[in-house]
Amino acid sequence: MRKHGFVLRRVQRISYYSCLALEEVAGIRHGFSTRRGDASAGNGNFFNLSNGPWDRPERVDENRRRFLSAIRLPGAQLCFLRQTHSDRVHIIKDLSRRWNLSEGDALATRLEDVALAVQVADCLPILMVDPLTKVIAAVHSGWRGMLAHVLPKTVQEIQRNFGVDPARLIAAVGPGIGSCCFEVSLEVAELFHKEFPATCSSRPSESGPGKCHLDLWQALSRDFDQAGIKPENRYDLGLCTCCHTHEFFSNRAEGKRAGRMMAVIGRISPAN
Repeated sequence: MRKHGFVLRRVQRISYYSCLALEEVAGIRHGFSTRRGDASAGNGNFFNLSNGPWDRPERVDENRRRFLSAIRLPGAQLCFLRQTHSDRVHIIKDLSRRWNLSEGDALATRLEDVALAVQVADCLPILMVDPLTKVIAAVHSGWRGMLAHVLPKTVQEIQRNFGVDPARLIAAVGPGIGSCCFEVSLEVAELFHKEFPATCSSRPSESGPGKCHLDLWQALSRDFDQAGIKPENRYDLGLCTCCHTHEFFSNRAEGKRAGRMMAVIGRISPAN
């Protein structure tokens, strides 16, 4: 995956990362949020975009509204899921149901004025678009979802529902935990070695026996291959959330009180 092609933007006092290749697709807006913004709570969770017992719902709603405005999707309907670290994909063909109450880890649509979002604080957020049909998708890929191949299954659903050629898809991967910080049990590492043979590496952890560091990006690269997305169409921010807690939330580094970022992609109507 390409390690370049992102820019850090600051709009309305909100800092977010943008993939230049996605910016070039007409009618598409997107962004990977950071923790930098106006204070959301008094515990260091500044620009939190997820409801939690330590943050007020009205403050989270305001943060979400401000983020959509910053990425130029102010009037879009924000759609996200109750994420369960699964391979479940939802295709949004209308807005007749309350998608935010559904369980799953990937969303795709061709509708205009809809903003698809995934919430992260170490897991890998992936945004995709087909420049021809303007079909968009947002994927939440943690280690469990990666073992279930949520990314290639999302591409399969896009192909089945919209006739999209995977070779046309442009994919951008936002911040996530790197092998430098992602310590797992030997059992989890073995699951990855079996599921991604000869492509997923791990190394012993300095913290003691029975632990090792796992490289999720290597496994994700294999999933991109399986999905049929061309290497030249994949872009990776390449920043570890756990190493950069001044910029990102990290559940591994901060525990249960960590805030959440959002990766959002939307298609605007011609009138906008």
